[in-house]
Amino acid sequence: PRTTSISGPRADGCDGSAGASKCPARELATASRTCGSTSTTFSSERNESACSLAQYPTHSIRQIHSTQCYIFLVDRPDVLREALSETGTTQSQLSQLSGVKQPSLSQILSGRIEMSDEMLDRLLSCVGYRLEVVRRPVRVQLDRSSRRRWRMHQLLVSQLSPETLKQWTPVIRRNLRQLRRDIRGEPHMSNLDRWQRLVSSGDVRGLRLVMTGLDTDSIQMREVSPLGGLLPEGDRQRVLEEMLR
Repeated sequence: PRTTSISGPRADGCDGSAGASKCPARELATASRTCGSTSTTFSSERNESACSLAQYPTHSIRQIHSTQCYIFLVDRPDVLREALSETGTTQSQLSQLSGVKQPSLSQILSGRIEMSDEMLDRLLSCVGYRLEVVRRPVRVQLDRSSRRRWRMHQLLVSQLSPETLKQWTPVIRRNLRQLRRDIRGEPHMSNLDRWQRLVSSGDVRGLRLVMTGLDTDSIQMREVSPLGGLLPEGDRQRVLEEMLR
């Protein structure tokens, strides 16, 4: 059967904020419809030979892959909007079908109200679609400083255990005191408080997440990391050499 699919990364996945997070993986949400022997996602009637970027808003397009035409949309509202367009369904009609008030639908489609996968699936089902989520690993692009900090913490986290944390605690507390003297403003001060709580509670799991996470919070936490001086000098030099390549 001929298939044309339109997919978009989940807003809570990794953006790189996203959403690109969770060491790292991105989730692609696809709405699909089946009619007889033809499985179609949104745009079965389009001429595949003429399928092009020009058919879609520039802000919506992430990537094209061709056997037929695979178009990756940015977020859930784009997925729902395309389904409504393909079926000729108005917001008023969708409101009647779903029981969701039209002003709320308008805010959902504009992105002012966050829409969960469950809600998207429910709304898609009203116009004959279902939601599929496909997971694939995506390498996160970091600036050089953020990548250097991530790499150093990645090497250090392999040595982290409840025992080593106890050994490191005097150095970490000394570094925290120094950072508090040198740093002002948010989110840095709140992140120093968070480091303090993680270390004081012996939260090894929480520390691992912060040391290796690629979400925005973890990246910002590492900007004021109190773990300086704990990584062996040989490992530190190796990371610096990697950054020069």
